[in-house]
Amino acid sequence: MPSADAHRAAVLGSPIAHSLSPVLHRAAYAELGLDDWSYDRFEVDEAALPGFVEGLDRSWAGLSLTMPLKRAIIPLLDEISPTAASVEAVNTVVFTDDGRRVGDNTDIPGMIAALRERGVEKVESAAVLGAGATASSALAALAVICAGPVTAYVRSRERGDEMRGWGQRLGVDVRVADWAEGARALEAPLVIATTPAGATDAVAEDVPHDPGFLFDVLYDPWPTPLAACWSARGGAVVSGLDLLVHQAVLQVEQMTGREPAPLDVMRRAGGRALDDRRE
Repeated sequence: MPSADAHRAAVLGSPIAHSLSPVLHRAAYAELGLDDWSYDRFEVDEAALPGFVEGLDRSWAGLSLTMPLKRAIIPLLDEISPTAASVEAVNTVVFTDDGRRVGDNTDIPGMIAALRERGVEKVESAAVLGAGATASSALAALAVICAGPVTAYVRSRERGDEMRGWGQRLGVDVRVADWAEGARALEAPLVIATTPAGATDAVAEDVPHDPGFLFDVLYDPWPTPLAACWSARGGAVVSGLDLLVHQAVLQVEQMTGREPAPLDVMRRAGGRALDDRRE
């Protein structure tokens, strides 16, 4: 738990203007009565990160990290959790009473919690679209909830090798398929789309009748064409907002020491902010 005079937190990344994290964390502070806590956003790239972190004073309770800082932050920390170490990515830093910097990854448990909230406890197999940093977190989540193989649909042999390597490290049976065969992924009982906006649009019309679960990590714009087709054909969809809120809940709890963080309040705040963007 942070020291009594530590009441600042923020999200860092580049670009960062789009981040919903301030909306979510501020909503939590208001609900918890933490009137003297603040949460901001700062445009910080990899080159500027060391100087930014070194310049923080004792008023700081924690940081949220987004791309491209989730790996760049690691050398600046005193300790990282086993969860963060498993994917070599930190999205949460908490400053302890004795001044230590402790890193964690709330994306992975946030992903598991978002799926479980929708009734996905265990699946026999899964498919992952994409092979970036979010895909490695998806594999870590699947190590918990998937009993069988995971097929990763990737654009290059190098990406496929990376996904196999993550699978070996995480204890997941990863099989690699070419991105051109991505429509086949949609037949899996659980599909996790980890790609940027537009990347899965071409396979949206290939969603089968009576599909399983789709976890699309995007949230703006929403719904994606893939998510819209999935829902129209009777499938259950977990959105990127679900992931964002669940991982932010864990961040709030770690940074403030207050549990439980107000999940529903944070989700409503995020939904309103997205609606405002679309108007």
